[in-house]
Amino acid sequence: MSNWIDNIVWDEDGLLPVIVQDSISKRVVMFAWMNRISLEQSLAHKKAVYWSRSRNKLWVKGEESGNYQLIEDIHLDCDYDVLLLTIRQEGGISCHTGREGCFFNRINMHTNEIEINDKVIRDPNDMYEKKNDK
Repeated sequence: MSNWIDNIVWDEDGLLPVIVQDSISKRVVMFAWMNRISLEQSLAHKKAVYWSRSRNKLWVKGEESGNYQLIEDIHLDCDYDVLLLTIRQEGGISCHTGREGCFFNRINMHTNEIEINDKVIRDPNDMYEKKNDK
């Protein structure tokens, strides 16, 4: 693998925060974590592979839902400790709730209330075999 991977500043758990941006809308659609193996697999396959902290295993985005993230561009920040993936989102859904992105809970700065500003594109129960809790 490339030398730049050797310069990444991994956290104490060997993870790197990853911001994911849609290449067409330029919208930040999700946040995830990668370890070295998931980054190397992502580079090799040009599909996003993350590290699931809750499941403690590699996670190919879209392996259950069919909503794969095809990597178009990668940026590493100035401190070498955050990655930005620019992706083409298959199916238009990045969030496990069936929405375009995970950042749909908008805080209204006047009322201090949460406003949901994205509609569900596809029912999560239709995307996953198991029922979602969220």
